[in-house]
Amino acid sequence: MKNKIIEILTEIRPEFDFNVDDTEFMSKGMLDSFDIISIVSDIEDAFGYAIDGAKILPENFDSIAAIINLIETNNQ
Repeated sequence: MKNKIIEILTEIRPEFDFNVDDTEFMSKGMLDSFDIISIVSDIEDAFGYAIDGAKILPENFDSIAAIINLIETNNQ
């Protein structure tokens, strides 16, 4: 799952190395609110899960761990 998320993030923002820098994406300017829309769509396609709109918050996309947690808790 982690590798697929890194792949999705890299496709959206290829100028950053998400393998090395895997936290504080929003505060570091690595991702913005427009990127989150693309990430949600790509995650839903890749994993076959629908992300609850109420959970589409910046803090849920601020790190690889946060994104994994979002996917796992959203689909329990």
